[in-house]
Amino acid sequence: MTPPADDYFDTTSWNPRDIVAGGNRMVPITTPSGDFRVWTKRVGTNPDLKVLLLHGGPGATDELYEPFDLWLPREGIEYHYYDQLGSFRSDQPDDPSLWDLPRFVDEVDQVRQALGMDASNFVLLGQSWGGLLATEYAVHHQEHLKGLVISNMMSSAPAYNTYARDVLMPAMDQDALHEIQRLEEAGDTHDPRYEQLLMEHHYVHHVCRIPFDEWPEPVVRGLGHINEAIYVPMQGPSELGLKGTLEDWDRSGDLQGITVPTLVIGATHDTMDPEHMRWMSQRLPNGRFLLCPDGSHLSQFDDPTHYFPGLIDFLHGL
Repeated sequence: MTPPADDYFDTTSWNPRDIVAGGNRMVPITTPSGDFRVWTKRVGTNPDLKVLLLHGGPGATDELYEPFDLWLPREGIEYHYYDQLGSFRSDQPDDPSLWDLPRFVDEVDQVRQALGMDASNFVLLGQSWGGLLATEYAVHHQEHLKGLVISNMMSSAPAYNTYARDVLMPAMDQDALHEIQRLEEAGDTHDPRYEQLLMEHHYVHHVCRIPFDEWPEPVVRGLGHINEAIYVPMQGPSELGLKGTLEDWDRSGDLQGITVPTLVIGATHDTMDPEHMRWMSQRLPNGRFLLCPDGSHLSQFDDPTHYFPGLIDFLHGL
């Protein structure tokens, strides 16, 4: 039997230097500050269904998608790991002007084109900041999409902050919360005590609901690779609300204009309001909601038995 055509490593259109070990590929991109390369890796082959994974952060890495390897390959779904510019395996220019939402949207579109994705096969899946970026991409470029997955991200940063202030913070140990806030106000967020308090009183309840000493290795490894030069200016110092340049981002009023089939994934114990994410799915003309009842912000790790069957069912229905 003749194997299917595979132009992923077609050197007639690719510079051989962009093909690296382990089936990975460096995609050249152009920015206002010059040309750079971002890392991608394809898993599987399906000409009709290609999922591009947008990681969180900003400035985090593809590593938090590693559980996908246990579920998607056996379903015949092609998916692509991708570290955005400035993240782990990609170029990391020292240029704060590049950490700008419209530039990231343009980068995603350049990667889409380089990987041969179009409206016949292109599904964009983003989690957390990746979900924000995926939403923004759909607002500007949905003509290129076959489907969209917004995972663990609300459509409004102000609403996210309201949920953190009115729901999550009152449920915390108030002495710990006040110490976290004091350290933030003093600019002492690199104090080990700051991370310890966040981990004990917020992250193990709302980011990954697994005892910290049992956190999956990809979570520990991936969070250790966050580029704080991107994360802090855009997100702020922690996941307890959003205090960076994205603080006023809001696309709630644009959801009705996103007409491609869209799955919104939320979790009962998320840092994000699951009822807001359900509402998002109702505002989207072709929206659908998946709730992970036992999950938090990283539901692919702490509630995979709801996350993946729901995701796979959506993808197979496109």
